[in-house]
Amino acid sequence: MGFWNSHTSVGNIAGSVLAAAVLEFGWGWSFLVPAFVIAALGVMVLVFLVAHPSEAGLDMEAMEVEMNGDGGEEIELLGEDKKEVESERDEDELEMEMGAQLPRAIGFLEAWRLPGVAPYAFCLFFSKLVAYTFLYWLPFYIRNNAVAGQFLSHKASGILSVVFDIGGVLGGISAGFLSDAVGARAVTSVLFLLLSIPALIVYRIYGSISMRHNIGLMFLSGYFVNGPYSLITTAVATDLGTQDAIKGNSRALATVSAIIDGTGSVGAALGPLLTGYISTRGWNSVFFMLIVSISLAIVFLIRLAKDEIVSKLSTRH
Repeated sequence: MGFWNSHTSVGNIAGSVLAAAVLEFGWGWSFLVPAFVIAALGVMVLVFLVAHPSEAGLDMEAMEVEMNGDGGEEIELLGEDKKEVESERDEDELEMEMGAQLPRAIGFLEAWRLPGVAPYAFCLFFSKLVAYTFLYWLPFYIRNNAVAGQFLSHKASGILSVVFDIGGVLGGISAGFLSDAVGARAVTSVLFLLLSIPALIVYRIYGSISMRHNIGLMFLSGYFVNGPYSLITTAVATDLGTQDAIKGNSRALATVSAIIDGTGSVGAALGPLLTGYISTRGWNSVFFMLIVSISLAIVFLIRLAKDEIVSKLSTRH
């Protein structure tokens, strides 16, 4: 999942470099060129994306339909049995029965009450707030803060900012690998969040000493900031589908995943907005806001991390 989710940071890197490369021709080109690339990729997806496994030549003879009814029954229609049923019943009747056998979609409030959903959702809210604040404001921050006594150009600032996303790629992969190794998602997320606080403080204080300091500390900040964000949006959302309340229910899992990622997206929109107002008081205030957000993200995961530690210790004993 860490490798898969790296596409987000890779896209950020490609977009920043592309926009910065054409910036010398005018600000308008930094919007037009990425827009043309998006349109071209949209056409590629429309033409070449395989919409169904059967179109790729996969054998779809066997089809299993799970029914979560009062009796917890499961109906399996396999191969020839399915053909016999279809020959005996009208098409409309079969469609009605198949619709009745679909898993029950979980309610919005019911999904919020599932164990772990609310803590991870609010943790992602603050994690994405920090990550997307860097995504939108880091080039501007670099441009307006001298590095080794020199102010960089808009183009150089945009290209340099991709270091944060490069660190984010490795951070997401490392967080996924570590959480798989120890089997503790919350503990891994809390560890990365804790280490991101000193990383941001050191970057703010010492990032302007030299270009090497700036690149190294920016990479470190991206590594720790993007790690939990990548982990929660992928592996954690998938793990919640193993709960007894929604196990095997893809419609319920989709609702839970949407709640977690949607809550995080609200934070992603709020962070850059707040930064626009807070930055008028100085960049120290912005970094203070980011550190407070990370601290709140940790607070929401403390109980889950504690439960994971207790569970691991009890299992070892």
